[in-house]
Amino acid sequence: MTIPTLLADRIEPILSQPPAVTEAPMAEDAMAEQVAALCWRLHKGRIQVLLVTSRDTGRWVLPKGWPMSGKPAQTAAAREAWQEAGVEGLVQAQPIGRYCYDKMRPNAVPLPCCVDVFALRVQRLKAAFPEHKQRHRKWFSAAEAASLVAEPDLAALLSGLHETPSRLDAPA
Repeated sequence: MTIPTLLADRIEPILSQPPAVTEAPMAEDAMAEQVAALCWRLHKGRIQVLLVTSRDTGRWVLPKGWPMSGKPAQTAAAREAWQEAGVEGLVQAQPIGRYCYDKMRPNAVPLPCCVDVFALRVQRLKAAFPEHKQRHRKWFSAAEAASLVAEPDLAALLSGLHETPSRLDAPA
């Protein structure tokens, strides 16, 4: 057996295997990206915002989650609104704001996350939805919602809506 044949016999099986796919570790200063739906309606001429409770702590939050591969971010936000709050409606194509927070995880360091927020005008609320046994939902004025959320940047975004509700009138 010649040297080139010997090397070919060893290399060929390695080259014929599909490459291993591993997730690259996030840099310490990297932010995970999420999407959220700011579900809103007009009630007696005033903007109201729908908040849901988180499953772990019960604090008031917007429906949010991870982007969906191959889907636009606003589609993922609308899906989170359905799963977490039973909301059906019209979602804007562009985010109206962004906030960042540290996602607490059991037995792990907090994960820094930034969330793009998409306005979703509620057309229907369904009683049965995927997480209806795990969450509560409630309508609040934008100012009251701002006082209830834990994330300062989200509170500022909600306060801004109270002051300039026209930001929600962009075309879907």
